[in-house]
Amino acid sequence: MEKLGKLKRVDPRSVWQHEARDFTLWLEGNTDILAETLGLDLDLDLVETESLVGGYAVDLYAKDLSTGRWVIIENQLEQTDHSHMGQLMAYAAGKEAGVIIWISPKFRDEHRQTLDWLNEITDETVSFFGIELELLQVDDSLPAPHFRLVVQPNEWRKSISRPLVSSRQQEYEVFFGELLDRVKAQHSNLTRATKAYPQNWFTYPVGRSGFSISTTFAQGNVFRVELYIDTGDRTKNKAAFDALHKDREAIESGIDKPVVWERLDDRQASRIYCGTDGSINDDPARLETLQTWAVELVAAFHGVFKPRVQKLKL
Repeated sequence: MEKLGKLKRVDPRSVWQHEARDFTLWLEGNTDILAETLGLDLDLDLVETESLVGGYAVDLYAKDLSTGRWVIIENQLEQTDHSHMGQLMAYAAGKEAGVIIWISPKFRDEHRQTLDWLNEITDETVSFFGIELELLQVDDSLPAPHFRLVVQPNEWRKSISRPLVSSRQQEYEVFFGELLDRVKAQHSNLTRATKAYPQNWFTYPVGRSGFSISTTFAQGNVFRVELYIDTGDRTKNKAAFDALHKDREAIESGIDKPVVWERLDDRQASRIYCGTDGSINDDPARLETLQTWAVELVAAFHGVFKPRVQKLKL
């Protein structure tokens, strides 16, 4: 009979000495493990680590680009405690989060019951998750992280099942799914997304809240690749647009296609885009042409705007 290894648990503190500097930094690059644990196709656009809420800071603050919901993730390398419970509530309120995730090696019963109660009294737009962290090792192998879901919203599996969608929405999903595959095949560093959704747009993160690169079918049979600016603050949006506009010549040189600058003074948001004639009703050959046009533009927008957006002083 084959000899089997011995499985043992490893103290997380032996791998990550500090929650913020070590564990949060590791988790920042491994959110796909969280998504798998939750049973979700999360496409997280990480906004900030140690994001301030009053006098405290939430470990990870992100936006799920597939649903538009804000996500907060609070970590502990010790058993859950009342202090972190209170901070979690403050973070959820301060960030208007729709997905609240608490990670700890051990959940006390009263904290698990509190998250269950919160899931009972909140509607389907707000979801609380409790995840226990384990590090497992076989003999002298490298320790491996294992996330165990201990709290989830009622009827979670049922609630995330695919809703009924129209034939038009299905066409959008197919188109943007094919476009996503082509973008990832040629520019694998632009997104960790794995699927598109039945909606007339798809976004790619640029690493800062309120800014995203979108591919969208717009009114008037126009297909656009755009930098969409909406931080939630009109003054900041216009300041960001104006700052980018000052570098217009270099930006347009990097994109190498006609660029439309829409400050949209009568609206909160602003946008910068390239457009071409196109509709989801076009024939397959034209839709493929639109995808080919968009693939390189998404990469060009990412290369031109990401470093500039991240340096903006707002």
